[in-house]
Parts: sequence; structure tokens; C-alpha cells
Amino acid sequence: QVQLVESGGGLVQAGGSLRLSCDVSGRTFRSYAMGWFRQAPGKEREFVAAISLSGGSTDYADSVKGRFTISRDNAKNTAYLEMNSLTPEDTGVYYCAAGWGWQGQERGYEYDYWGQGTQVTVSS
Repeated sequence: QVQLVESGGGLVQAGGSLRLSCDVSGRTFRSYAMGWFRQAPGKEREFVAAISLSGGSTDYADSVKGRFTISRDNAKNTAYLEMNSLTPEDTGVYYCAAGWGWQGQERGYEYDYWGQGTQVTVSS
């Protein structure tokens, strides 16, 4: 069983930064690609970023390229999402997810485990 717990969300002003963390239980963290998704009120969940097993490959949604950085620390079983230059459009619940192997996953169904989410609110 793999469990994911996100943290680091909060309220920030436009232009500010936040760093989200996703702690993953279990000894198989290195076998999972990690992804971040978000869901704004009244909108569908959308892909934000993904990272391969070793961290050597990453993928980003166009809306966050150049502003967000996904990373992972396999020794700590933790994935991160560094978010800079935040705008109100970045507001939403952010979820981390773990998917077996790496195929550049951008779709929710390609992930096997999900966290409970952490709220990010960006004020204008």
C-alpha cells in the first residue's frame, strides 16, 4: 500500500511563491513517477507537472512552464513542487499522485495512488 500526504499549501499574494511537498510511504518510491495535479472551484482536475523515477525527466503544463519546478528526493521518499510568480489563476486544490513506471504521464488515470490534496489560494 502506498500513501501520499501533501503539505505546504496556503494563502499567498500574487507574485509570491510556495513549495509543496508530497511524502510517500512505502519502500517502492523509486519505482513510481510522481505527478502534480490541481483542481480549481468549478473546474476539472488538470495536469500540472510530472517527474520520472530518477528525476532526470520532467514534464509541465504550458500554463506553469517557467514558473513551477517539480523535483524529488528518493532518499526521503518525497516529491516537491516549487511554485513561483503565482497568480490567482493558480488557485485550487493541489494533489500529488504516484504512477508505476515512467511514460510521461499527464492523465489522471495513468496514476495509481493519490494524496488528499492541499489548498493553494493566491490573492490578487
